[in-house]
Amino acid sequence: MNRRTFLKRSAAAAFMAVVTAGGLWNYRLNAPRDTEEDEADAFGDLPHGIKGERAEIGNPNDGSGAALSFFVLSDLHVNSGVATPGDNLRRAFDDMLAFESKIQAVLITGDVTESGTDKDYAQFRSIMKDYKLPPVYANMGNHDYYRIWINKAGAWSKETAPNGMTDASSREAFMKHFRLDKPYSEVLLNGCRVLLLSQEAYVQEKPEVIEGAWYSDEQLAWLKDRLAERQDRKPAFVMIHQPLPAIGQNGGTHSLIRAKEFRDILKPHPNVFVFSGHTHQDLQNGREHYIKETFHWFHNSSVGRVLDVQYQPLREHVAQGLYVQVFADKVVVRGREFIGRSWIKEASWTVKLV
Repeated sequence: MNRRTFLKRSAAAAFMAVVTAGGLWNYRLNAPRDTEEDEADAFGDLPHGIKGERAEIGNPNDGSGAALSFFVLSDLHVNSGVATPGDNLRRAFDDMLAFESKIQAVLITGDVTESGTDKDYAQFRSIMKDYKLPPVYANMGNHDYYRIWINKAGAWSKETAPNGMTDASSREAFMKHFRLDKPYSEVLLNGCRVLLLSQEAYVQEKPEVIEGAWYSDEQLAWLKDRLAERQDRKPAFVMIHQPLPAIGQNGGTHSLIRAKEFRDILKPHPNVFVFSGHTHQDLQNGREHYIKETFHWFHNSSVGRVLDVQYQPLREHVAQGLYVQVFADKVVVRGREFIGRSWIKEASWTVKLV
């Protein structure tokens, strides 16, 4: 399959996943949501793993020789009214605790929650508190802005949007939960730079973005500066949510909007690895989940709900992610099926560093 076909199908998958969201995810938030004022004080103590917890899990003596090992998860869609996404996340963490190799961080590339409400975040915190995890970092996906679609009765209500909510309140909730000053952030993991980019507006502020990822001048300048700061050729990891459009084009709904500038910023830098999610595509579906440009782009699956090529749930009891190992001369990326606790043979790549 060529790259153009892959991109078209990926965009279609994302579209179908979102436009059917109300039915697919069954918006049943079990109690009326809090008001925007109440949400500011709704977080309480933060769980293990959210920035700063330094415990390694898995097997710290795995003998692989990797300088750094971490998981990239996407599209958790933790939902206070639907059990399956949260159950899948628990099974992913259960697999990690008994993992054959060490895990030094967990990176989440957007759609942490189903609708970004305080109750969704409370459900996420409840799960996290049951596990002692290494540092967990995240960026925002489009669903983390979805509180504007949820009315005070806890039901999906596009007709009454923004239902007393704002895009700003969605960003504030996300930043407070992950202890951030801005929705995008940087972390150094064993000398490797990780940059987590977040869309900075949704349809309440910028109706034209629809489900696309809009990055401000400030965020793009920050990305350029952080990559220029590198003093070595160690790999850098850039986390986005929506995928990129075709080379030479800017994106729109369901893709990265200012894609030309994004690619231009990355172009001068060797050993850059980009991870995206959003389309929930099964890592065994025969599509190109690794694309080589001037950087290395990996298109992740989903923990909360994996979709098949017809954009329908693949099957029950499946949750997928990517395991990354950094060596002196290469980066290894492998697909993991968490519930079956098995490697996905179709998703295994070794990229030599230059």
